[in-house]
Amino acid sequence: MEDEAGAASSPPPPIAQLGYDQLLSVLQLLPPEAVLSFAATCRAFRAWASSDALWEALCRRDWGPRTAAALAERRRERAGGGAPVPWRRVYAEVARLGALTARRVPVRGAGASPRPRASHSLNLVAGWLVLFGGGCEGGHHLDDTWVAYAGIGAGNRPPTLLSWQQLASGTPSGRFSHSCTLVGDALVMFGGITDRGQRLNDTWIGQVICEEPRRMRISWRLLEVGPLAPPPRGAHAACCVDDKFIVIHGGIGLYGSRLGDTWLLDLSNGLRSGSWHQIGNAWPLPPPRSGHSLTWIGGTRMVLFGGRGSEFEVLNDVWLFDISDHYPKWKELKYDLSTALGEMPFPRVGHSAILALGGKVLVYGGEDSQRRRKNDFWILDTPALLQYESGSKKVTKRMWKKLTIDGQCPNYRSFHGACVDTSGCCMYIFGGMVDGLVHPAEAMGLRFDGQLYQVELVLHL
Repeated sequence: MEDEAGAASSPPPPIAQLGYDQLLSVLQLLPPEAVLSFAATCRAFRAWASSDALWEALCRRDWGPRTAAALAERRRERAGGGAPVPWRRVYAEVARLGALTARRVPVRGAGASPRPRASHSLNLVAGWLVLFGGGCEGGHHLDDTWVAYAGIGAGNRPPTLLSWQQLASGTPSGRFSHSCTLVGDALVMFGGITDRGQRLNDTWIGQVICEEPRRMRISWRLLEVGPLAPPPRGAHAACCVDDKFIVIHGGIGLYGSRLGDTWLLDLSNGLRSGSWHQIGNAWPLPPPRSGHSLTWIGGTRMVLFGGRGSEFEVLNDVWLFDISDHYPKWKELKYDLSTALGEMPFPRVGHSAILALGGKVLVYGGEDSQRRRKNDFWILDTPALLQYESGSKKVTKRMWKKLTIDGQCPNYRSFHGACVDTSGCCMYIFGGMVDGLVHPAEAMGLRFDGQLYQVELVLHL
């Protein structure tokens, strides 16, 4: 009896003695799976772990304030004056994304528009699509810059029509297979190839200056980088890390050689100047390649995927690169191909890979070793990737997911331009090479596209 009485009067567990605000602060530090496990322990915990405040905080923590603001605006739109969808459901919808909707964006009236091209750059900065350079029919490079206002702000709906405006040409000089990376509201362009085969290694800063009504210009200048710069190249991969650094990898160097080096551009001086230095030389290293992708996934990490190797083989390997300490290091994410077939993208080069909503790398298009072009969309799930990287082999099947797409799907293409809006929900695709099979001897088989597509992630809110 004494034991039963003592058990009946035993104090509650320490966590139950915390106030609601204190408990919420603790839960906001946990991964979603841990929060759900906590909710399953008792009815009171289930109510606390289902609160809107908690799941909104988890959305902001995991996906950033811009994405959370866009999702909040979409919740309000879909509610139509009624009760909005709970944030817990919003989180779940983003976590299990599996579908896209696409449409071709027509040009307003009979306005001018960019000519068809490939291996150009496409960025979305301060609400403006910025298209520069590329290669066109006849093997010529382009030096033109085109802009179109696509809208800005959380929850902004993309326009039905677009009006392209051509800016002054000639600066920077014409090129294709360059990189043009967004740093805040500025552009950083590096390298590229001219129609005479010259490889470049100049670094340019493009400051975007918005003018009313809905007009803009870009002020380009060569960035002072000191005596050290990467060797000249094109068809390299590049990404921006936390608006502080540009990282480039690989590409095609002099005499057509594939490169495997990695360089970092330090922009901590506020874009007034920069300094290049080579990093990540410790083994293991990704094999040399070109036409691959390098995508920042938050913090100090980025993901490399695919490309064409030194023997002209086309790849689909995945590498994680971390620059967090004094010894930046590469790590290949190896998996058993015999069990992964059909659950990951086939080898490809000339694809795009952007960081979309929910920390997911969205891969589209490209071509294989026979130059057969692709029109598939894949998601590489960053949380699953990091679990795999930490040693959990059970998440291999969760790393990749092929998406379904409705509407006007972009046709098969490679070496197109792609960018994403600040929310990570809306992707723009322009141009590229669009035939399914091209033989080098068939000059007429090489066709360039000049259409703009808008692709949106489907969220059932």
